[in-house]
Formats: sequence, C-alpha cells, structure tokens
Amino acid sequence: MNIVFLGIGKMGLPLARHLHEAGFSLTAHDPDPTRLSQATQAGLTISEDIDIALAHADVIISSLPDDNALRTVATQLCHTAPRHAIWVDTSTVSITASAEVAAICAHQALRYLRVTVSGNNHMAEAAQLTMLASGPADTYTAVLPLLTCWGPHRFYLGDAEQARLMKLVLNLMIAQTSAMLAESLTLGRKGGLDWEAMWEVINASALASPIVKAKSAQLARPITHRDFSPTFTAHQMIKDVDLILAAGHTLNVPLAQIATTKQWLLSAVAQGDGDEDYATIIKAVEQASGLGQN
Repeated sequence: MNIVFLGIGKMGLPLARHLHEAGFSLTAHDPDPTRLSQATQAGLTISEDIDIALAHADVIISSLPDDNALRTVATQLCHTAPRHAIWVDTSTVSITASAEVAAICAHQALRYLRVTVSGNNHMAEAAQLTMLASGPADTYTAVLPLLTCWGPHRFYLGDAEQARLMKLVLNLMIAQTSAMLAESLTLGRKGGLDWEAMWEVINASALASPIVKAKSAQLARPITHRDFSPTFTAHQMIKDVDLILAAGHTLNVPLAQIATTKQWLLSAVAQGDGDEDYATIIKAVEQASGLGQN
C-alpha cells in the first residue's frame, strides 16, 4: 500500500510518523519548507515530485487548514490520483465544502473518506486520538489498519458528512467548556474565592471531565503563573466556531451560546492573546469584570 500524506503540520506530522513507524510505505508533502525539514528529521520520506507520487498512490491522506485547501487538493487529486484510489481527509472543514468535494470525487471515481480526529496535538503525539469516520463503508473497512495507528477509539457514522458534523458538535462542547469556566471562575474570584481552591473543588466534583482536568493542569496554579500555552489557539477556535455557526445556519439551529463565546474569543484576540490557548477567554472575562492578574 503506497501512501501519500499531504499536510504535515502540528497534527499531520505525528499522524504520518505513526504510520511510518508501523511499517507502512509513506511519502510526505507540504508547501512549507520548515515542515518538510521537520518531517525529514522525523524519518519520513519527502516527495520529490508530488504529481508522480500521487499518480502511484493507493491511499492519499490529508491534514489541511480550511475549505479552500480542501477544494484545491480535491482538484489536484482528481487530475492526478489513480481512479478508485482512496482519499482520507482528516481536516476540520465545513459540511458544505466537504459535500461539494464528495460530488467531485464521485464523478472521478475517487473514494473519499472523511476521518475527522478529536484530540489535540499532544494526543496525536501519543496516538490517543478518537477517529470519526463517514463515507463509503467498504472504504472505511479498507483503511482501518491505518486508523488503528492513531488511537484506540474509532466510530463509523454514516456514508456522507456525518463525521464533519460530529466534529463540530464536539468542538462546540469544547468551546463552551472554556466559556463555562471563564464565567464561573470569574464569578467566584470576583466574590473572593481563592483561585486554586476553586480548581481543587471542581476537580473533586461531578464537573471534573477530562477536558476540565486538562485545563486544570495548565491553570490551577498561582494567578501570575497560569499557563496559557496553546494546545489549540484562540485564532484556531474562532475558525472552528465560524464553522459551527455556519452549520447552525444551514440546519436552522439557534446557537446563541456559542455566538456569545465567539465574542469572548474576539475580545481575547483584541487583547493580544490570539495565539494563546483558547482558554485565554478566562482572561477576557476577568478583564471585563474589572479583575487584574493579582
């Protein structure tokens, strides 16, 4: 099985590396020279000519930044990849763009499987991602040996855009968890509760979900030493929230809470914190409440 991996960034690189370490034949490509250097250092083979590599690919896997990149790659694959090759896309993109691409792939007999991944880059490095798949059922079965390299949990959700929508459902809940923490903790802090004591109580309560515990590991420390280094930046979360709101518009679902969360994220960006972890909206709510860092 010849695999070509397109897009070897923060998520794509560990995914490609896990496949390489499992013994699969893989070549990687990315337009960014820095990423190509990182891939080489990780032991991956870099494609010298991407068109030649794609012409001999059995499976193409992509990790892309947005809808436009998805459409561009779809056009490239339909001109270059063999008929009946498999395209596994792991990107977080809109339902609309993915459906457009599915129609193009069907016309060109390119088997298109949407495999969105739930988890951050640290979970990708540890092969602890959850895979959400949709597309042709037989294609999903064919690539299962690849997906097992990325994590212990895999869900086949249907033959169309179900994986795209499920990823947005999860990301909505993730974003709202940060909003819940921002408002709750600011309320407690403004009323005189100790910051670290609040986290201790939360972690001993029914609210102590895995994501809350992950944020606790970064933030349950003295105020001036809180760690907002990004697992997923505020800028990235805004992009996903826009996808969520677009899905709500398409499906006629009112999403008032996540619309408000977008405003807090924009406030964080305006304060210069757009490249910090999306939990930086805690600081935005604190500032709006008249709280400083001390």
